[in-house]
Amino acid sequence: MTDTPHRKVRVDLAGRSYDILIGRHLLAEAGSAITGATRARACLILTDGNVAGFHLAPLREGLAAAGLGVAELVLPAGEKTKSWPWLEKTVEAILSARLERGDAVVALGGGVIGDLAGFAAAIARRGMHFVQVPTSLLAQVDSSVGGKTGINSAQGKNLVGAFHQPRLVLADTALLDTLPLRELRAGYAEVVKYGLIDRPDFYKWLEAGAWRGIFSGGPEREEAVAVSCGAKAAIVARDETETGDRALLNLGHTFGHALEGLVRYDATRLVHGEAVALGMAMAHRYSARAGLCPADLPERVERHLVEIGLPTRLSQIDGPWTPDGMLGMMAQDKKVSRGTLTFILTHGLGQSFIARDVSAAAIRDFLVEECG
Repeated sequence: MTDTPHRKVRVDLAGRSYDILIGRHLLAEAGSAITGATRARACLILTDGNVAGFHLAPLREGLAAAGLGVAELVLPAGEKTKSWPWLEKTVEAILSARLERGDAVVALGGGVIGDLAGFAAAIARRGMHFVQVPTSLLAQVDSSVGGKTGINSAQGKNLVGAFHQPRLVLADTALLDTLPLRELRAGYAEVVKYGLIDRPDFYKWLEAGAWRGIFSGGPEREEAVAVSCGAKAAIVARDETETGDRALLNLGHTFGHALEGLVRYDATRLVHGEAVALGMAMAHRYSARAGLCPADLPERVERHLVEIGLPTRLSQIDGPWTPDGMLGMMAQDKKVSRGTLTFILTHGLGQSFIARDVSAAAIRDFLVEECG
């Protein structure tokens, strides 16, 4: 893997194609980049209270210097902000700022802010420009790319939303320097995911020690973000609305979303990346239990996740873990089709596949072991 700063990854979607710009200190170029991508005359910056103190002022100044009118809305941090009340507040802020359809909503934050801002942009004035400025590792490698937007419901995670592609993604990797270690670890779970889906060489590179450079801010960080974004862009280009291959990106998520729902999105107990790490470990253990992959693969995957400091066993998290509770949450998962469960399982390292019609009884037996 090589050190080539200021990368560009193209998401090829015909008339909705856009660039992901990756590198350190890209925030300074945000004004010219956004006006070039959208031709907007004004924008609303949506962010949260944690991010605002670090990055809102520099972004605001950069956008104003490029001649953009700037409104802003600062919301509470946390998964619970992805909800109906805050969506309404965001849309009303867009309308109150007198933004037009040709103007832009700029998401400055992690996955929660990006998902909420994108959904608001999709529905305000029947569709506005949308720009992602992801400030977490998880958002830079996953949620900012691909156009999935939405909010959570009391019935489950991400059940209300729309596909609305951004016009531009600015992944300034220097912004990750301010992230708490727990958030870096959580984002790294999504980086590992791409290796486990279909890029075994990438996984081996991470496993061999490249992960340390990602955490310390070395050139490995830009490389990992670029590879991850490239992997996701390739899948999204083939299957924008998740009717086929895009489901592979949900490795670990069927289990993980159920865990998040059971703790009611309480980030003090479990954040999304930790849930994904748990879900990936569980998916590999289930695959081995079903005879689908080598018996020693789950231990290898768990060993690396543990080295990073991510959870791999339910006993590590305080939660109401019961087989029936987890199955109940899974029944509301977006990947359920005609009442049958879909999981992303594996045949080997980097050999994930979509398993449809997975037996609920087999999953329950597995969960009895996991919850025990």
